[in-house]
This record gives sequence, structure tokens and C-alpha cells, in this order.
Amino acid sequence: MEFEIKPQNKFSLGLKELWEYRELFYFFTLRDIKVKYKQTVLGFLWAVVQPLVMALLFSFFLGKAITSYTAINLPYEIFALSGLVLWGIFSSGLNNAGNSMVSNANIIKKIYFPRLIIPVSAVLVGLFDFLMAFVVFMIYCFFKDIHFNLQAIYLFPLAVLLTCIATFGSGSLLAALNVKYRDFRYIIPFLIQFLLFLTPVIYPISITANPYLELLLALNPMTAPMDIFRAGIGNSELHITADLVSIASSLCLLIIGLVYFKKTEAYFADLA
Repeated sequence: MEFEIKPQNKFSLGLKELWEYRELFYFFTLRDIKVKYKQTVLGFLWAVVQPLVMALLFSFFLGKAITSYTAINLPYEIFALSGLVLWGIFSSGLNNAGNSMVSNANIIKKIYFPRLIIPVSAVLVGLFDFLMAFVVFMIYCFFKDIHFNLQAIYLFPLAVLLTCIATFGSGSLLAALNVKYRDFRYIIPFLIQFLLFLTPVIYPISITANPYLELLLALNPMTAPMDIFRAGIGNSELHITADLVSIASSLCLLIIGLVYFKKTEAYFADLA
């Protein structure tokens, strides 16, 4: 039997290799979930408590002001909760993925496996939290007599998919940057808090008529998932133009993140 050793194509994602190591997705994700909720009293319920409490707080302090200024077709706590549940994937995934290469430095130095598995697994942890919170969100909507559109069957999964793409693209970029520039360890939490208020999580896209602010919201990769997710609830309508710009921005971020990650991954074992 002969083996050929040759350099890997830098522009290849190595999908075949990722498939060969597919069991690692499960093990890394399960390990991170166990570590996250280890020795906690509420355990997995924290994935539910956090967005629910935040939605109630925003509803108490900002609900009347925002509903009087904008045309929201939902009770504000439902509107805010729908955004925060989806935002949980992005915030948790971005934080976990951004620090994933540094936190797994010992494993990276010892054995070889496709490095992309680490940030992908970090995003999957955020997706697990979303599934927990989404069940409670559905139950809460049921008790509030909130009806879902038939289109929600495909709008909800599409919104989650776009959120995962936005999270993975930005997370892989931050993960690679954090290996070389440890300042990003402190920048990431601030960045997540900053982006929360630049994303239509607690307010609708129609909150402003300023063309520059509208463009800024549209360029946000999380704008489209928020809008698409809420389009499945009540009588909400899609903002097609803003959503298309947001999706294009998300795909560009994904490409940039993957290219930079693949370009620098050869140095991860030395720098981590």
C-alpha cells in the first residue's frame, strides 16, 4: 500500500476529512455542554431562564415606549422573547467559538484533527440552548394565545440556519484572531453586548426612517434571521430588501472567516 503526502489545498474546506472525523462533533459538543452546566442547580434550565428574564425586563422598562413608537403586531414580551431566544445562538456561539481555539490549546498541540470541528462544535452548543429555550417559547405563546403562520414550518428553520451561518462565520474569524491576538478574549464579550443593541432584538427593523441607520441594520447578519423568525408569528411581514442585504453580509462574513481560519490554522499548534 502506498501513501502520498502532499500539502493541503488552502482553499479547500476539507469536507471529506470533516466527514471522516464526524464523531468529534458529537464528543466536543457533549463535552462543552457538560462543562457549561456542571455543578449548577438549575442545569439546562439556565438556557430558558436567561432569555425569559431578559424579555420580561425589557418589556417592563422599554415595552410601552417601543410599542407606542413602532407598529408591533405582537405583545412586547413575545416580541422581545422571540428575538432573545434566537440571539442566544449567536451570543453563546460567538463567545464559545471565539475562545474555542485557546481553550482547546492542549488538545490542538497533542493530536491532529480538522480544526474547524472546534468552532462548529461551539456553535452547536448554542444551538442546543436554543432548542431548550424554543420549547418554552412555544409553550409561552400557547398560553398567550399567539398564533403561528403556516409559513412558520419553513421560516423558523431558515432563521435558525441563517443564525448558525452568521455565528459560524464570525466565530471562526474571531477564533483565528484570538489565537494570535489575545486582546480578543476581552473584546468578544464587549462586542456581543454592543451588537445586541445594533441588532433588531428588542426593537423592530422599522424603528427608524434614517436611511443610514436602515443600511446599518440591513448590513447586520442577524437582521434577516430576526425578521424571518418573527414573520412566522402573528401577522408580521418580511422586509425583503433588508433581509437580502443581511443574508449577503452573512455569507461574505462566512467566506472571510473561513478563508482567514484556513490560512492561519497551520500556526494554531504553535501559537495556542
